[in-house]
Amino acid sequence: MKRRLILGGVGASTLVLAACAGNPAPAMRWYELRSEPPGPRPSAHSVDGTVWEVSGAVDMPGALDRDTLMVASGAAGLQPLAGHRWAEPLRDSIPRLLVSDLALLRGERLVWRAPAPAGVPVGRRLRVEIVTLLADAAQRTLRLQARWWLTGMGAGAAAPVLGAADFQVELSSASPDALAAAHRVALWQLAMRVAGSGTA
Repeated sequence: MKRRLILGGVGASTLVLAACAGNPAPAMRWYELRSEPPGPRPSAHSVDGTVWEVSGAVDMPGALDRDTLMVASGAAGLQPLAGHRWAEPLRDSIPRLLVSDLALLRGERLVWRAPAPAGVPVGRRLRVEIVTLLADAAQRTLRLQARWWLTGMGAGAAAPVLGAADFQVELSSASPDALAAAHRVALWQLAMRVAGSGTA
C-alpha cells in the first residue's frame, strides 16, 4: 500500500511537470522611458536666471508604483499587462527625467535635483505630484493629470506658483510599446508646462 502511494505521488509530479512544460511562461518584455526628449528640443531659455531645486521624489498614486505596465479597464478597474514590465520603476524614472527635461528647457546650471550642491544659489524649490498617468486602450489615449508647487527662497522671494496640467497623448497603436512611448511624451509635455509656469 505504501509503495502504491509513493508511485502515485511520483506519477502526479510527472503530470504537473509535463503540464508546466506544455505551457511555458510568456517571454518577459522590458520597457524604458528614454532620456532623449521625444519631440523638438527648444533652445534653453530662462527669463530671470533663477536656480531651481527639484524635489528628489514625485508624489504619485499607488497604482503607478508597480513594475508592470497598466491600462484602464471598465469604469474603475486596472488591468496589468502580463509579461510587460518597466526596466526602471516609474517612482525612479519620473523624477530623474523631470529634472533632465527641465534642465534642457531652462539651462543645465539652472536646475538641480535636491539637495543642490553646496554653494548653489537656489532661488526656487519645485515639488510635483502626478495625479493620473493612465492609458485607455480602447480610446488609444494616455491621460496625465499633475500639480506642482514652485516656492521662492530667501528674502524678497517671488510669490509661490501653483500649477496644474490635464491633457491626453494619443497612442500610435494599441501595443505596449506605444503605451510606454506615450508615457515619455506626456512627461516631456509636462516639463514644458512646468518650465513655462516659472516665467509667467
